[in-house]
Amino acid sequence: MDKEETFTMQKRRGLIVWVYSLKQLKNLRRYGFVHYVSQKMKYIVLYVNEEDTQKSIEKLNRLHFVRSVDISHRPDIDMNFAEKIGTNAAFQVRENIDDNPNK
Repeated sequence: MDKEETFTMQKRRGLIVWVYSLKQLKNLRRYGFVHYVSQKMKYIVLYVNEEDTQKSIEKLNRLHFVRSVDISHRPDIDMNFAEKIGTNAAFQVRENIDDNPNK
């Protein structure tokens, strides 16, 4: 117990795998973590490690039951919107409601 281990967050990337049939769903579990399965639209949301993304896409595209593979772009999007809308603009609507209590 001399060493203290630190937890490091593993970067993950979502892959949307479009399939012809969901019968082979168990085979996709070996490529990553299956997060969601749409039975109606026949796609699977699969999470893989960031460094293995390209290799996983190539392997998945080779499978006969896979129609196509899309990459999730959510990690690339800046989720801080305060600068985009401005902090004053965000609070301005609330101030107008407080000024007119009759409405």
